[in-house]
Amino acid sequence: MDSVEKVSVAELIKKENLVNLTPEIDTENKFMTIPDVNRPALQLANFFDQFDSERVQIIGNVETAYLMTFDKPARRAKYAALTKYPIPCIIYARNIEPDSCMIEACNTAGIPLLQSHRPTTELEAEIIRWLKVKMAPMISVHGVLVDVYGEGVLIMGDSGIGKSEAALELIKRGHRLVSDDVVELRKVSDESLVGTAPDITRHFIELRGIGIIDVKQMFGVECVKDTQTINMVIKLSEWSKEKDYDRLGLKDNYTEFLGNKVISYDIPVRPGRNIAVIVECAAVNNRAKKMGYNAAQVLYDRVTKNMRNSEENE
Repeated sequence: MDSVEKVSVAELIKKENLVNLTPEIDTENKFMTIPDVNRPALQLANFFDQFDSERVQIIGNVETAYLMTFDKPARRAKYAALTKYPIPCIIYARNIEPDSCMIEACNTAGIPLLQSHRPTTELEAEIIRWLKVKMAPMISVHGVLVDVYGEGVLIMGDSGIGKSEAALELIKRGHRLVSDDVVELRKVSDESLVGTAPDITRHFIELRGIGIIDVKQMFGVECVKDTQTINMVIKLSEWSKEKDYDRLGLKDNYTEFLGNKVISYDIPVRPGRNIAVIVECAAVNNRAKKMGYNAAQVLYDRVTKNMRNSEENE
């Protein structure tokens, strides 16, 4: 298991298209280590107990209106008290213009001062969401990740079983590729796993006998996707007469990644089986189950009811 322990402020500036009001400060070497934010209202009122200085500090309309009730020397003192802590960066939301005293204090302390067009609460939520993904625990697994009807399907199996070929057929049927061969899984919450492709192999598929193809260039940007939540796992394996395969689907099986369980299906591969169509059906069936309809359970109930009626009529 791996995880990113810190994210540079420069990455945040690029992601959020922030305006850097202190361009002389090197944001490449300023890092965020906690996937959370703080609004320093109490700190601007000189209460620093339990101050989360390691977090991104966001200032909105309320904090600005409060500060503007003080004269310039008083504001300068408040800014100096705030910026003596090791803050990764300070962001003004809603395109609020910080006064010259704040810019001066941040330059003196070496703290990047940034500006965003987003509303304060929206900015908070987006930064927290992005940082949680960036800093989430991560593992790499061998497989193919595709978006099928909005369901994130992770196709796994031995090398040469046909994972990439199935993904290619799904792409030709209008679905989207996220990653081939290696999938990076990040645990963003106790319920959600997000899959991405390594930068070096993003949008590429390896087809034995042909080589590497660029899906984005060959089929268009609508056929690729950068990230996708993992909703189900399909494990491809060679068909075996000795193995007993599930024919009803009443009992759900799961595969565990980073402590999160994901519903899993074992699909036997043999000549003549269209794996892409089976994956599509599995994705649609999984969506139906999440919406409260289980075809296997409906059939089981019908059979049980029919047997009960037959017994009563005897």
